Amino acid sequence: MSKLSVQLYSVREAFGGDPDGTLAKLASIGFTQVEPFGLVERADVLRTALPEHGLTAPTAHAKLIGVDQDEVFAAAVACGVATVIDPFVPDEQWRTESDVAATAAALNAAAKRAADLGLAVGYHNHWWELRNTIGDRTAFEVFADQLDPELVLEVDTYWAAAGGADVPALLTALGSRVTALHVKDGDLATDASGQVPAGQGRVPVGDVLAAAPDALRVIEFDAYAGDIFEGLAASHSYVTGLAR
Repeated sequence: MSKLSVQLYSVREAFGGDPDGTLAKLASIGFTQVEPFGLVERADVLRTALPEHGLTAPTAHAKLIGVDQDEVFAAAVACGVATVIDPFVPDEQWRTESDVAATAAALNAAAKRAADLGLAVGYHNHWWELRNTIGDRTAFEVFADQLDPELVLEVDTYWAAAGGADVPALLTALGSRVTALHVKDGDLATDASGQVPAGQGRVPVGDVLAAAPDALRVIEFDAYAGDIFEGLAASHSYVTGLAR
């Protein structure tokens, strides 16, 4: 299986207006895998459109805390998703040890429930999990220590760097728990401005990928000032070039 995917949030406007055309463009770039967001809301389209364009979705983003998890996991099964990743727990819930513990407990419980269906559960970080500290450690590290073996991590390497992390060192420390990476680049602004294709910004993309050689690489832009498909094509070319 290819280690390269693309987060559909990057093309959210195009996908919203023309799902089939958008998936066709991504396939023409060379992507064979995508990572959907808002899985439940888009499941009906994805279930039929992905195979029509020769695409699979090994991972997907869907909120898991405080929602109907049965609905989320049913959508994952219908779309052939293997790992459901909670994409966002807000900043204010990463400032105390008790709040971090509550998030870890909620996701551990979701992972056990998902395992009964043959699914895995993961968590995707933003910058605040790395910027916030509890004692002399980042909130993200405290969180990772409380996770059950079933719970995996998708490290957003741009947001981790924006939060002040040495990303290759972080990935090395987290080890095999990291099963996917968000690969993006830019000037590390926390408002997502200034993002550029991989290899053109301040993220040491080569060193990052080398630190997690077995993780799925999911190319993403939160925002992009140019043509998004050209940006994705440039990132695809750079990342595939590193693998040669």
